[in-house]
Amino acid sequence: MRILVIEDEPGISGFLKEGLEEEYFAVDLAFDGKTGLDMAILNEYDLMIVDWMIPGISGIEVCRQVRKAGSSVPVIFLTAKDTLEDIVFGLDAGANDYIRKPFAFEELLARIRVQLRRNNPENDSIRAGCVTVNPVTHKVFCGDSEVALTPKEFSLLEFLARNKDKVCTRSRIIEHVWDMHFDSDTSVIDVYINFLRKKLDSAGCGNIIQTIRGVGYIIRES
Repeated sequence: MRILVIEDEPGISGFLKEGLEEEYFAVDLAFDGKTGLDMAILNEYDLMIVDWMIPGISGIEVCRQVRKAGSSVPVIFLTAKDTLEDIVFGLDAGANDYIRKPFAFEELLARIRVQLRRNNPENDSIRAGCVTVNPVTHKVFCGDSEVALTPKEFSLLEFLARNKDKVCTRSRIIEHVWDMHFDSDTSVIDVYINFLRKKLDSAGCGNIIQTIRGVGYIIRES
């Protein structure tokens, strides 16, 4: 899952990037509203965390413009503005949630999971065939057998599982699993797919990740 953080305070943005990457998210940073808006329009993100008071275009305007462009990406405001009127104003501008500074990182993670759970409303686990992926515990099971994955392997499998029965193109995998500095001309995706296939096959799930030649990869439910 790929997150855009628009925050002009280096200490907070650095803290968020480090913490979210430890939770297996790919994170892009923007330090002003115009840059953040451009990145949000040009790239496909799974979630945005936006400070209200940022240089240039305000966080409110960023959110409005993102919605005007037709994007439904979840937006969480992270700001020191904390009156009831501020909260209502932010939500009316198109935000999905609102967290006051100072904040607890654990609460932010919980709110992120709520937003990402929209496509999997029953529980935190994602099931695709015999594979179960838990984004909270970062554990993967093939039936009853736990499969040990690296953070990037986990992120890749989570994305494929969230999109089961849908073909995931290489470009979409890059957009959601790797950050903006990833070299899309490399064969890294194929390498990680091979790693995943070997580990899942050894655990008894067989070759559940199928190649759609010339397009990308898919995990089928059956």
